[in-house]
Amino acid sequence: MVLGGCVRGLAPPNLDSLFVRLSVFRSLVEDEFGEGYAVTLMRTQHLTTLDGRTADEAIEAGIAPRTVWLALCEAMDVPESRRLGRDVSPSR
Repeated sequence: MVLGGCVRGLAPPNLDSLFVRLSVFRSLVEDEFGEGYAVTLMRTQHLTTLDGRTADEAIEAGIAPRTVWLALCEAMDVPESRRLGRDVSPSR
């Protein structure tokens, strides 16, 4: 498996930050599309801007989660106002 940023034998600068980005990416997909549909969408929606890869294939190929998220948003017509995720009220 190639992790984001690992290209031609180069290790990502910080594995911890990679996993944080992947977890944020997955949260964004689940928040926007729902937990059940998100899994299906990641496996089946071929993204033309990512050479026809699915989101799962793109992540596996080492494409940055942010790039995959934006390609998914474009393909699924997610409005720009929702591409940064849900607004969460600070807890008191």
